[in-house]
Amino acid sequence: MTSAAERPLLFLDVDGPLIPFGSSYAHPPAATADASTPVDQGNPLLKRLDPGIGARLMALGCHLIWASTWMEEANETVAPLIGLPKLPVVQWPDVRAEKGPRGLHWKARPLVEWADGRPFIWVDDEISAMDRQWVAASHPGPSLLHHVDPTKGLDDADFSTLAGWLHALPPR
Repeated sequence: MTSAAERPLLFLDVDGPLIPFGSSYAHPPAATADASTPVDQGNPLLKRLDPGIGARLMALGCHLIWASTWMEEANETVAPLIGLPKLPVVQWPDVRAEKGPRGLHWKARPLVEWADGRPFIWVDDEISAMDRQWVAASHPGPSLLHHVDPTKGLDDADFSTLAGWLHALPPR
């Protein structure tokens, strides 16, 4: 078994992968840490969270990192509803102003910098062919840029793909 420092990174977006846009309510209500706190926390989209998905993500054995515009709010609101501990959060620099290849997602460069050559998975609903091409040319380690259908969110097929990629990684 690899140590925590050697585990692949998994950069996780919230909107789309965890909060699908295509269904209004597909999962049982997510549990809250405090029964007096409403599940939706003022955001009705939180009802779309699958309360079991945190355990499935943890079972992948990756070092999970929030890569979302939710920033620290992902730890405060989303993590407790899906059973995740507090996770590191990518702090986005003002990368939208930086020049890059046309079509490159503004998250790509900061994620490659954060990974610093380590194997990583980026789970997002906005990944493009340009992102895959740029990461392949810019990142010396293995990477999987996994596009999630935002109308469904992470599903069994996605978890199979992630687990298969992780299983095929050479030992470190």
